[in-house]
Amino acid sequence: MLASPAQKTSKPERKVLVSVKPQYPDVLRQSKIGGVVRLRAWILPNGTVSNVEILGGNPILAESAVAAVKQWKFAPGPTQTTDDISLNFNPHAD
Repeated sequence: MLASPAQKTSKPERKVLVSVKPQYPDVLRQSKIGGVVRLRAWILPNGTVSNVEILGGNPILAESAVAAVKQWKFAPGPTQTTDDISLNFNPHAD
């Protein structure tokens, strides 16, 4: 069975022009609680993020990650696209 173009998983990702680093809640950093938050972002043709869905990760870290990604700016494109994003919260990083 052939996949239709709408089902392609090898779509080119939109280039991130501006990224905002998520706030790492102090209580989690001090408690050495970290991990990866997986998100799906809907990007409008003008490059702004219209919606972000949490796919997985610590719920408190995910809230911070969503707030940051909503401020990201992507390269313009011909249509709305989605992009899966993983953000790593490392309590051992400076």
